Amino acid sequence: MEREDQNQSASLQAPLIQQSHSSGQDGSVVNEKQSSWREIERRDVVEEVKNQLWLAGPLISVTLLNYCLTVISVMFVGHLGELSLSGASMATSFASVTGFSLLVGMASALDTFCGQSFGAKQYHMLGIHMQRAMLILMTVSVPLAIIWANTRSILTFLGQDPEIAAEAGSYARFMLPSLFGYGLLQCLNRFLQTQKIVFPMVCSSGIITLLHVLICWILVFKSGLGNKGAAIANSISYWLNVTILSLYVMFSPSCAKTWTGFSKEALRNIPPFVRLAIPSAVMVCLEMWSFEFMVLLSGLLPNPKLETSVLSICLNTASAAWMIPFGLSGAGSIRVSNELGAGRPWNARLAVRVVIVLAIIEGIIIGTVMILIRNMWGYAYSNEVEVVKYIATMFPILAASNFLDGLQCVLSGTARGCGWQKLGAYVNLGSYYLVGIPSAVVFAFVLYIGGKGLWLGILCALIVQTCLLMIITIRTDWEQEAKKAKDRVHNSGTTGSSVS
Repeated sequence: MEREDQNQSASLQAPLIQQSHSSGQDGSVVNEKQSSWREIERRDVVEEVKNQLWLAGPLISVTLLNYCLTVISVMFVGHLGELSLSGASMATSFASVTGFSLLVGMASALDTFCGQSFGAKQYHMLGIHMQRAMLILMTVSVPLAIIWANTRSILTFLGQDPEIAAEAGSYARFMLPSLFGYGLLQCLNRFLQTQKIVFPMVCSSGIITLLHVLICWILVFKSGLGNKGAAIANSISYWLNVTILSLYVMFSPSCAKTWTGFSKEALRNIPPFVRLAIPSAVMVCLEMWSFEFMVLLSGLLPNPKLETSVLSICLNTASAAWMIPFGLSGAGSIRVSNELGAGRPWNARLAVRVVIVLAIIEGIIIGTVMILIRNMWGYAYSNEVEVVKYIATMFPILAASNFLDGLQCVLSGTARGCGWQKLGAYVNLGSYYLVGIPSAVVFAFVLYIGGKGLWLGILCALIVQTCLLMIITIRTDWEQEAKKAKDRVHNSGTTGSSVS
């Protein structure tokens, strides 16, 4: 760990445009002292843009389709009555905070390990890393399942309505199998996307989403299970997706080099993986939990029904818009990790610049659309004039936060590709919990700005987070990062060694 800290410190002492020598793809030495941003040939930039868009499009689709599973389930439950809808919504939110977010974060360690191993052409190690991640995530899912099994008691202790807590507890218990399926699915997705196999993921997710509608209809309305049927449908759909992708990995020629069967080697070098997986989870959870905390704070404001409703609508809108930069983030992470693993620091640096520019363009476009539709968007959720006008005043702030969120999202992808998850966790901790939430409290409850004040606090957190990640990225010595990637790939395949 000391060597990791020293390497990280050294890597942040040099400028982004590094004048040094590095090896090209053909093994020859390329003099980068004469290289600059202006001298990059246009075809290299165009090729990088094509690579990232080709990856980002399917990743956006997969994220949206997987997100639709829980939305579809809640929509079906909504037709059973207000109590069933409230219970399912609360259980879904509780599951996201206490389970799904943690598994997503831990699985993102594969962005570093699998991505860099693939770039270094250590293909067999991708299967080893995936098996290791599956083992760790299944182990972590056991205590999470215990928490889910006690959802009713936990929500009641937190002061929630007893009837809603009982409905949520019942829904969460029947969702327990989905917890394990979701963890395995995240590992399979990372395994495939780091080797640029993305379209099978889209096909599988699309098929499952269509089947999920049918499964929900049968289990909710025809079987008499009610809201429990929707929870069971979630579990069935996740496990079907896992089954389809597992069969693809085992029998597809595309994975012949990266999947060589089950191996005892996955039981070795678990501590290095955990040391990267834990900060990966912390990095994701700290950000996600801060948004949930904003919803809780909105219930303490005057006119809490209005404030909570508007904030929930804004969060849903922001979540949908966030899917696009999240896809770009995945593409950037793949490109950076692959190029670092291959020992091509200049290409990794180019990938970072391209994905940042793409995020800026996307943020400007989506932000402009938000501002243009701000007076109409509220009618999609409510006919109350008060709600519609409130949403209209929120959308300029939402547009600004969406722009910054997209930028930090791709910078976080760069961090995952390089293995900076520990540093990213510190950045998120400071941004959201030392700046964002305290600012939100001041704006909302001291300056009496209300719900807009809560979102202004999030905006402050995003500004700090984006600036810190940008400074870290600009000051990165990419040649040093390529060397660290080489050490990581070598050590992760050596028995009993640790990752630098």
